Amino acid sequence: MPFELPDDLHPDCAPVAWLLGTWRGNGHLDYPTIEPHQFGQELIFTHDGRPFFHYFSRSWIVDENGEKVRDAALETGFLRCRPEGKMEFLLTHNTGFVEIWYGDAADGKLELQTDAVVRTDSAKEYVAGHRLYGNVEGDLLYAFDMAAMGQALQPHTWARLQRA
Repeated sequence: MPFELPDDLHPDCAPVAWLLGTWRGNGHLDYPTIEPHQFGQELIFTHDGRPFFHYFSRSWIVDENGEKVRDAALETGFLRCRPEGKMEFLLTHNTGFVEIWYGDAADGKLELQTDAVVRTDSAKEYVAGHRLYGNVEGDLLYAFDMAAMGQALQPHTWARLQRA
């Protein structure tokens, strides 16, 4: 699907401009403390001309036939674009986490590491993450590695999403 850069795109957002829009697709979820699942997901990146994108993600667990079983994670926040491809990502999750991420973007790739993770009393233990987003053949591919529940940083979710 063709994509055109918005006229009012802030120059600091250029390295991640390809993320703008709505993305949908399927992914996989695995971790030593849970049963593996497949999920459906929708990601939305919007902007208003300032040097950040608003981000929203919703996902749902699907069965072996791709049918929705139940709602899953929600996350929302801001991808703050800094000069020279530097990025700050502020995220809030329905599961009781707030995160600050730092990273870099260039050549159709965005890579981020957590700097801080804060959780509510009722949230599960989660201490660190690594996210990699890439523009591959016009699709958005991503991987999220997580350190939680006494486990070392390791793959947790990964997906391939298409522009809607």
